[in-house]
Amino acid sequence: MTAMTETTSAPWRLADFAAMTFDCYGTLIDWERGLLAALAPWAARGGDALVGGPVGGPVDSEALLAAFSEHEPRLQQADPAALYSDILAHVFDAIAAQFGVPAAPDEAARFAASIAAWPPFPDSSAALAYLKTHFKLVAVSNVDRRSFAPSSAALGDPFEAVITAEEVKSYKPAPAHFDRALALLGELGIPKAKVLHVAQSLYHDIAPAKALGLATVWVDRRGDQSGGATPPADAQPDLRVTSLAALAERHRAELAEI
Repeated sequence: MTAMTETTSAPWRLADFAAMTFDCYGTLIDWERGLLAALAPWAARGGDALVGGPVGGPVDSEALLAAFSEHEPRLQQADPAALYSDILAHVFDAIAAQFGVPAAPDEAARFAASIAAWPPFPDSSAALAYLKTHFKLVAVSNVDRRSFAPSSAALGDPFEAVITAEEVKSYKPAPAHFDRALALLGELGIPKAKVLHVAQSLYHDIAPAKALGLATVWVDRRGDQSGGATPPADAQPDLRVTSLAALAERHRAELAEI
């Protein structure tokens, strides 16, 4: 065991699997950096007028991400058939109201469109390119097709299939994404026992995947730093890694032992 990986309860090797399903935003795409960059013009305009930080203090990045983690799932659950771009616009309006600086005309629309500019994590593309040579890769993402396309391109379009909230008319942690992915992989002759789900969000991904009996890898991008744009959840992954590069390296090490 190294500092890069931490086995929790995995009775298997990565080489036991034939397919990997992936969350995208937070796992492969650095959505927190993208979100904060998209919020920056509004926050700069608000300046000292922004109110509602932790314990009445200043509104910092973590306070903004915490607000996002509260409003996004609430709005998704309220309208599960809504396009993610529309959800993002409503999230922006809710954040702006919460912190006392109402959105200016077109700010919410620009925030909704910012997903195209959210950057991949530095290790994502190379790790996915490697994993693609050994596994079928399927994305299960809480976005719409139009929003996902530039992210997929930035990652090198590594996916055998992409399943979005737009298609299944629901948002994770609801199980529809996983049900569709398992059905598609089943058509390729890959049973659930050969599918490994890889994700950063315990709330959106690890908890529902475990409930469905899937093996899971938690990509703990924030490490020891709590909070962020993802709600907390009590879920126990089978394997924890701190980067996608670590997952690829673990697989290489397994092959070297054979």
